[in-house]
Amino acid sequence: MTEVDATKQQSHDDAHDVKITPFVAFKYVASICLLIFSIVIVVALIFTGNTRVSAETNPWVALIVMTLAVVWLSMIEGQQASLVGLPPVDPDLYKDSHPITYKNAALAFRGDNLDRYLMGRQFMVLLVVFVINQCGNPLDPKVDVLGLPDGVKLVFLDVGLGMIVFTCILGQLTTQVNASHCMIDFINNYFALFTLYTAMAVEFSGVMHSSYLIQNVLSMVSGKPIQSNEEPKSGFTFIFFWGRVLMSLAILGFCLAVTLSALFNGQTQMAVKYPNVPNGVSVFLFFFFMAIVGMLEGMQIAFFAVAKLPAEERGNSFFAKKTCDLLFKGNGENLPGFMIGRQLTVVFSFFLVASITGLNITPGEGENIFGVSDGAQAFLNYGFQGAVITTILASITWQLAASAFPMAFLNNPVTYILLCIALFLEWTGLCAGAWVLARLMKKATKIQYDEVYVGTPEERIANGRADKEFGDDVGHLAGGGFVGHACGSHDALDGPIRSKDALEAKVVATSSKDALDQA
Repeated sequence: MTEVDATKQQSHDDAHDVKITPFVAFKYVASICLLIFSIVIVVALIFTGNTRVSAETNPWVALIVMTLAVVWLSMIEGQQASLVGLPPVDPDLYKDSHPITYKNAALAFRGDNLDRYLMGRQFMVLLVVFVINQCGNPLDPKVDVLGLPDGVKLVFLDVGLGMIVFTCILGQLTTQVNASHCMIDFINNYFALFTLYTAMAVEFSGVMHSSYLIQNVLSMVSGKPIQSNEEPKSGFTFIFFWGRVLMSLAILGFCLAVTLSALFNGQTQMAVKYPNVPNGVSVFLFFFFMAIVGMLEGMQIAFFAVAKLPAEERGNSFFAKKTCDLLFKGNGENLPGFMIGRQLTVVFSFFLVASITGLNITPGEGENIFGVSDGAQAFLNYGFQGAVITTILASITWQLAASAFPMAFLNNPVTYILLCIALFLEWTGLCAGAWVLARLMKKATKIQYDEVYVGTPEERIANGRADKEFGDDVGHLAGGGFVGHACGSHDALDGPIRSKDALEAKVVATSSKDALDQA
């Protein structure tokens, strides 16, 4: 590396560095310690044989499966940050230097494939989290683990803080932090390409296709057309598409019937772990936490949608104003804070829903739900039907609703309450260790910031390779919250995405200033 390149690289590093204050340093150290303790206590739990996977197989199988699930989740989450941020960038800028990234982009950005990827990816996230839950969630919260007090076991194992912390830090935030700034390097590998193909295959299977029906209904209700990069479906393609929609509705209906029947009859893990909780309360908790997930998913979309609007167009109601004043304080400094707190809350809700939907029916004793075979009952006991329900009804549906009606979310008092909770969780620094691990990962893997390869958005404009316009994404499954950060921007996590016009204006202003300085 030449001295000029080294200087340029250092300037990029400095632009992305976080100012370390004593409080920030304390949060980093405390979070890393919390992460280590969480890993130790969950692994110890697994080796007591007190989780479903360790009890039905052996502890080593549970540990290996959970580790692989967390590793794959880290790729799923990081890849999303890359694929939603690269579409505006001319792929010829990285075609030769990053051939596998180019292969990812060529597939993901063809037609409506990005929407398809995001739908498949959403189900994969839920499925992987449910697998982690089955590997590390206690069957009996009273079993001794390392001689710890009951209160510690309640918080870290029964409530699940241990799994939440290491799942968020190791499986989500660490790679998201790096991938949001190192999009091009992050997916320049075959693991990313395999994950992309898997997400596309999940979408193609049709399991989630009922979401498209919801998308069409919301489009008609809102009067906003569905944006598409493909020709309208016709002939066999039309029949095959709507056939999968009907199949998905049947699968969703079966999953709901299984879950609700088991909840009302006390045949889930809730009845085992909390026998004093009435079945009706279990049903309420199931829908309550799905609603929490839905609100948080929708808030993400709504916040990024209104971030593009002038302040005076962000709503006039009491709660809309309070929400926007808090969220966009300064230059939107609380927006990334919300995203982190939201991640913690969503994962917590995912784990609770997974625990609630896991069945407790012993196959072969004549109590199989709806008379299914013993093999089918053993599969249903793992609760993966909850992943289907949560993906469609508690995730994608709310994202689509927020994309069509962002102001309705801003006017909701629950939105303001959840925003405050999310910001408080981020302030506690529970997951602050992700920034430390992200820096270590970046050094170990030698990935570089995007501007090293393609320049900043301003530099691309100055060089005649300006990014494509940020299109109107209303009606897309991607939604406003998945547009991604401007590739190579030094302000990627500091506030709302800059529009192409704003970037061009900045370039003009900078050029004028340089000309005046030279004069």
